[in-house]
Amino acid sequence: MVYNEIGKTGMRVSNLSFGASSLGGVFHSIREEEGIRAVHTAVDNGINFIDVSPYYGHTKAETVLGKALKEIPRDKYYLSTKVGRYGKDGVNLWDYSAKRTVESVYESLERLNVDYIDLINVHDIEFQSRMEGGLQKVVDETLPVLVGLKREGLVRHVGITDLQPENLKWVIEHCDDGVVESVLCFCHYCLNDTLLADYLGFFEMHGVGVVNASPLSMGLLSQRGAPDWHPASEALKAACAKAAAYCQQQGCEIERLAMQFSTSMNPRIATTLFSSANPANVLKNIAYVNDPLDEALVAEVQQIIGDQMFVRWKNT
Repeated sequence: MVYNEIGKTGMRVSNLSFGASSLGGVFHSIREEEGIRAVHTAVDNGINFIDVSPYYGHTKAETVLGKALKEIPRDKYYLSTKVGRYGKDGVNLWDYSAKRTVESVYESLERLNVDYIDLINVHDIEFQSRMEGGLQKVVDETLPVLVGLKREGLVRHVGITDLQPENLKWVIEHCDDGVVESVLCFCHYCLNDTLLADYLGFFEMHGVGVVNASPLSMGLLSQRGAPDWHPASEALKAACAKAAAYCQQQGCEIERLAMQFSTSMNPRIATTLFSSANPANVLKNIAYVNDPLDEALVAEVQQIIGDQMFVRWKNT
């Protein structure tokens, strides 16, 4: 495992990190005991950065993760969670107000059984861009109240997340230096899309660390194929399915190649998040990233994906 610092935060994190969305049953139902063991397996094998959100499973992921963290010394991991995106009774909710942000942090602290959060993120700011006040509300209201909680010691660092890197850039440009310490962007540094690389110089110039997520592009880059709910176009799904079949013919699962690509091709990305509630899958992914990358196969796969490289979709 390789360890990198997230920007200027002082947090040296494993290049592969644990995304706890699976603990909320986001992708399929889980057994809680197995999910807890998945967390322990990750930490026992060198992963020291864990990311979650109250949105995942509508608080279930934080609750299950909190049970797992009870049994792990606090100095063995960095913990990241989020504000702004929620859910209740099966209904998705968004609220980036100062009042709800403060409430959410306290609720997360309780569910996670911790006294402080290492990194608090404003979740999926794209949704606020579609609401009254736009992204300026994140700048004027959400982030300042998180900085206040940082001064109180409840959170250590502040970040923002989104699917669209241009939204992350806009917020940083409109904030005072140092307010945003990290960004999390998903599906834009993987085999079929490396758009995030175009923004790394900007983030570096502003002292902002980079966390990459969804190296399998939410299931596009898998033998199983994209789930029915995936917002990608049919053409992109077909291209990725063709690439997966080719990898199989070459004796390499596309999941292996995708994980290795996302974690090893750009040292300016501190860490890449993956998610699994299965201890065996956690070990498998750790083994993937510790093996060398077949760059020739990467080139062949990207050629197969062809004109579907960099094809984007809106967050839903």
